[in-house]
Amino acid sequence: MTIDYDVVIIGGSLAGRYAAILATQFEAKVALVESPQQEIFAHLLTPYALTCLGKLRQQCSDIALGAVNTSTVQWAEIMQGVKGVVANTEEQYSPAVLAALGVDLISGIGQFEHTSTLTFNVNRRQLRSRNFLLATNSRPVIPHIEGLEATGYYTTSDILPVLNSANLPTRWVIMGGDPSGIQMAQIFTRFGLDVTLIVRHSRILPQEDPEITQLIQAALEAEGVRILTATPVSQIKQIQGKKWVQAGNQAIETDEILLCAGQQPDLVHLNLEAVGVRSHRNRLVLNAKLQTTHPRIYACGDAIGGYSFPNIANYEAAIALKNSLFFPRHRVDYSSIPWAVFCDPQLARVGLTERQARRGYGDVVVLRQYFKSVTAAQLEMVTTGVCQVVLLPTGEIVGATIVGSYAAELIHVFGLAIAQRMKIDKIAQLAPVYPSFAEIFEQVAILAYQSHLIRPSILDRFLSLWRR
Repeated sequence: MTIDYDVVIIGGSLAGRYAAILATQFEAKVALVESPQQEIFAHLLTPYALTCLGKLRQQCSDIALGAVNTSTVQWAEIMQGVKGVVANTEEQYSPAVLAALGVDLISGIGQFEHTSTLTFNVNRRQLRSRNFLLATNSRPVIPHIEGLEATGYYTTSDILPVLNSANLPTRWVIMGGDPSGIQMAQIFTRFGLDVTLIVRHSRILPQEDPEITQLIQAALEAEGVRILTATPVSQIKQIQGKKWVQAGNQAIETDEILLCAGQQPDLVHLNLEAVGVRSHRNRLVLNAKLQTTHPRIYACGDAIGGYSFPNIANYEAAIALKNSLFFPRHRVDYSSIPWAVFCDPQLARVGLTERQARRGYGDVVVLRQYFKSVTAAQLEMVTTGVCQVVLLPTGEIVGATIVGSYAAELIHVFGLAIAQRMKIDKIAQLAPVYPSFAEIFEQVAILAYQSHLIRPSILDRFLSLWRR
């Protein structure tokens, strides 16, 4: 059998292009298959860019002591700025860059075929490879609600044309409390739109500790987001040109609906079942090496499912790629991989929540230090926030959650600590710049001393007794 490539990547995501570039660094012969007109960066970066612009506008409004007037918001200018950010980032992963590195970029829609050998058929070509990597994009989860399809809705994938329109709807119902829903609710509110966020669970971000989500929810409500928790949507109707959402026992009138109920892998067209790749509840069955039930097909990123965090997808892509090119010995370990939600204040976590740690270990110690005691936070007038660290009784760090300004930057210290199985006394050795937000580490270390998690060494105690 003639092998055309070392690895064929079925892409359509940032992780796919990242994997293709990484494969060239390993001197592999690689092909990347993407759907024609594939939008990757616009959908990925637009919410983050809008968040930054919304924060800037909020700061300007605070200085001017005036409310945001929807009629004064120049959406065309805002979206032009967003497009500039997207274009600059896209250039780093552009087809020209990929081609220069030796990636065979194939534009088309294909599927697997199991004949005598495993092949991927696209554009009437049969691609033969040692292994294959699924790095496809995801598609929105569309809940089964009476009247939803007939009434119409938007998702985060198709919201961009609406934001570019001349007559932007002013009243929005956002359904779903996943990270994209929280981000979009705050973005819309900061640009003067009326937003109701409806969440089926008892609170937003139900996987996180209640104390953490309460801070985020309070910040959103303080800015004007109306949040309805534990409220299932049973019906949607259109009456005289207006959309009505039946949420619990309330009927809410709105101009438009934005679905943020999560994402699911977009794998239907790949004919995976025919080649022995099994799924369970719309998720691929994988082992710790990111290998599917077909030993020559691996998966990463959105193709796996879960929240769409680019850094986690790239981490998975690197593990899967190394296993596909070399001896498959690398296993995923998410315990030290951080992620963040770019609302304001930011939410970032690495490792276990308090609830997860208590289920797994039983006896744990939780330290919480609030941003209001950090000088830099006081100077910048952003004192809403907390740093929560979960420790074993030995002092080993097993989880950390930060809510506050620069949380997405600060969390990496704890990510390294967990990866190296450090104890809290190592954090105490930091000498953070003053004033800076890193002062929070020093203050957490003081709490550890007060909790007797950090004790003098045997030698120090002996020398102390000797001096007496």
